Amino acid sequence: MLTRRSLLVAAGAAVVGAVPLANSATAALPQLDMEALIKAAQIDPRRPDTALTDGAKDSVLLVERALQARGLLSSTYVDGHFGTSTIAAYAAYQRSLGYTGLDATGLPGPSSLRSLGEGRYTVVRAISPGSVVTLRGVQVNTRTRSMLFEAERLLGRQLGITQGSYSSGVGASAGTHDGGGALDLSVSGLSSAVRTDVLRRLRTVGFAAWLRTPAQGDWGYHIHAIALSDTDQSTGAQNQAGDYYLGRNGLANRGADDGPAVSPKRTWEEYQRTL
Repeated sequence: MLTRRSLLVAAGAAVVGAVPLANSATAALPQLDMEALIKAAQIDPRRPDTALTDGAKDSVLLVERALQARGLLSSTYVDGHFGTSTIAAYAAYQRSLGYTGLDATGLPGPSSLRSLGEGRYTVVRAISPGSVVTLRGVQVNTRTRSMLFEAERLLGRQLGITQGSYSSGVGASAGTHDGGGALDLSVSGLSSAVRTDVLRRLRTVGFAAWLRTPAQGDWGYHIHAIALSDTDQSTGAQNQAGDYYLGRNGLANRGADDGPAVSPKRTWEEYQRTL
């Protein structure tokens, strides 16, 4: 079966590097900033209006114009706002490539972006979730693993993982763990102050992270974390990432964020550039 991940492996370093070829035809094409695009694809569908994500308009327009040219998106929605109509159009494009399930949620991956933009744009600042690995008995991708390791380095302690990524069948998670970038972490034996510090460090390196309590749902105390801009995310995880940016708690009630404030809210790639 064709998947985004198989194409990522085949593409190798070309996907991660995102360096345009040094010829005049490629150099003349506009550049699509994938980091900005993915941020918009997570935030914009969760907005109550058609506001634009800072720094993403030009990249979103490149995608929307390409989708329009393929008859997948009405000109009405070619506006720089990566809302639900653009998500649906991009998902249709992914299905046209043979993708299904988690590979056709409407969240762009580097392979489909390059395919859509052939002759139209070049992709820069590409994001890749990496390969799926086992960490402490659960599955995660290498991007998420690196993020967790860095948060633990900042904390000076190792965290227990109670649920990883690519894990379906857990009703209470509402599908957020079906794809990549999702972790549930144990808070057993941690004081309130330490729990808050864990949340702050997770958010610092690029996770949307909250303390979950029994009062909120059918679960015990734990930390729920979603890696921002993970392109392997399930739709539920994408929605939680968008809600985090918009100051919400990632729950179905879309209440106010109840975690420690971290400003600015950075992705893993943005955090790495601060080091």
